[in-house]
Amino acid sequence: MSQTMLKLSDVSIRYMTGDFKSIGLKEYVVRRLSGKYHVKDFWAVNGVSFEVNKGEMLGIVGKNGAGKSTLLKAVSGIMEPTKGKVTLNGTVVALLELASGFDNELTVKENTFLRGALLGYTRKFMEDAYDDIIAFAELEEFQDRAFKQLSSGMKSRLAFAIASFVQPEILILDEVLSVGDGAFRKKSEAKMKQILASDATTILVSHSLEQVRSLCDKVLWMDKGKQIAFGPTKEICDRYERFLETGIIE
Repeated sequence: MSQTMLKLSDVSIRYMTGDFKSIGLKEYVVRRLSGKYHVKDFWAVNGVSFEVNKGEMLGIVGKNGAGKSTLLKAVSGIMEPTKGKVTLNGTVVALLELASGFDNELTVKENTFLRGALLGYTRKFMEDAYDDIIAFAELEEFQDRAFKQLSSGMKSRLAFAIASFVQPEILILDEVLSVGDGAFRKKSEAKMKQILASDATTILVSHSLEQVRSLCDKVLWMDKGKQIAFGPTKEICDRYERFLETGIIE
């Protein structure tokens, strides 16, 4: 029987919204005292449930604003669900915002070790893996440059390279396989397949249906915070593709 590595049970995440910034402090106090200040509930994620087993890759699809990135923050522990439960059975490495965790004033080499430390890698691991990381990111000629001198694509390649050289039990990727040019994207996908072959459990958010079809075992389709469907890759991707063409949810 397959081991369940990740289980979400009716997970919902609510944001409280109001007009405090637009009305100013004085008006805010007056309205609060008079009972005329109201906040609105916005459910960024509403009632999502699924399970992912060891070695599987889950793709998450949906238009912008569907709640995909917010859901990943709950899975990675950055946010607490307002309702429901996230159950993890393994160590998690999350690549959600590739540019975060770097210092613009440090060199590429210094930032590589800094990012590795933030991800929990030992100094020995980073020393052993450093040359391979830099080679994978195609930054051999930029090791002593200030990080701020890199293009956004170079920064993203470095972040992906650092994260991909660990062997996480659960790996979370938010649009990170789209970084770089076509050749680097192919190399990133090949690296992901290598990680999957090591029995890592992976969650991938991607706007590329071709990528999801080629890499994922299961797919979660979200729309406006709600779970529309969860199941085998081909079935869900076919339904989602028809939705993109017609605007109709089957």
